[in-house]
Amino acid sequence: MKIGPKYKIARRLGADIFEKTQTQKYMLSEAKKSRTTTRGKRRKIFSDYGKQLLEKQKVRFTYGISEKQFKNVVKESVSQQNKEATEALYENLESRLDNVVYRLGLSPTRRMARQMVSHGHIIVNGRKLTIPSYKVKEKDQIAIREGSKNKGMFAGLEDKIKKDGGRVPSWIKFDLPKKEAVIQGRPALKKGETLLDLNTVIEFYSK
Repeated sequence: MKIGPKYKIARRLGADIFEKTQTQKYMLSEAKKSRTTTRGKRRKIFSDYGKQLLEKQKVRFTYGISEKQFKNVVKESVSQQNKEATEALYENLESRLDNVVYRLGLSPTRRMARQMVSHGHIIVNGRKLTIPSYKVKEKDQIAIREGSKNKGMFAGLEDKIKKDGGRVPSWIKFDLPKKEAVIQGRPALKKGETLLDLNTVIEFYSK
């Protein structure tokens, strides 16, 4: 998926949706720009449609999914009869293999995680899998392919993960020394778990 200039997109959406826009340096820079450019200007007021469109774009760019892919994910989530659409959407997005690789800390960004999967560096249940959108299931085992462990992208990985503080969710069990993970549950949308308004996204596509 071609994204474009991340700073400009993040500024337009008013959200730190990319890892490079979540640094303290970027936030301080944006705060300074905001003070100097908003003086004397009226605050922009969005219509309900505008708010829904904005939120849809935030979610889509956060997970790095094309419009067509995202629309299909939402459609699938709404059609699931056994749970709320927002819960199903969250689960479907978080269960993507590229997102799991990112959550494990094997990659600093979802975009790089997607490339790792596409280039065959990740194995699932002992087999190389090159589909970033693959939805992991309970008991799936995720690991770095043996032939890729010595590549530069994984150099000093353990120290990087420890320094980062970890972002492994409770539904994944991760053995850091072995760089192996096991899916032991399903992603569950909890209050405060995400700043993204998935209900607004569902409303956007329900029109």
